Amino acid sequence: MSTNAPLRRRLLLPLLVLGFILVSVAEVWLLTAVGSRIGVPWTLAILVAEALVGVWLMRREGRKAWAALRDAYATGKMPTGQLADAALVLVGGIMLILPGFFTDGIGLICLLPFTRPLARRLIGLILARQVAKQGLDVGVMRARFAPNTVVEGEAVDTPPTEPEQDQQVIRGELEE
Repeated sequence: MSTNAPLRRRLLLPLLVLGFILVSVAEVWLLTAVGSRIGVPWTLAILVAEALVGVWLMRREGRKAWAALRDAYATGKMPTGQLADAALVLVGGIMLILPGFFTDGIGLICLLPFTRPLARRLIGLILARQVAKQGLDVGVMRARFAPNTVVEGEAVDTPPTEPEQDQQVIRGELEE
């Protein structure tokens, strides 16, 4: 584990609070700028329309994500993409319902079916980077959960007490 981990944990809450404050200030600034350009009634109409579109999109895409998640569980597949889609639909819907143009942009990226894979990939890259910082091998974890994974090796009756330096011991069961 990194030596900076306790420092990062202590800074997380203040950074989140600062982020929320900055987003709120940016939202107020943008709403004021748009309202002064097109007028308050039109700005409010756009915000209400975006919220309604957000609710409609969240219901539609949420049904699709839930059905895909059920299908993955029914077929025995690991539902990683489906879980990510369900989470992105939820976050995107909440962002679109919140008043503001910045959050609406983020919400649309999370909700629209043609931009959601990009958001999922970006989040996956960020998570993989964080996992790699912790010293975990993502490739080994991915292979462990991949269907029909075949690991070449030999079976021994008694495993060695200590593996040699260049050997990797994989414990498991043999299927015949």
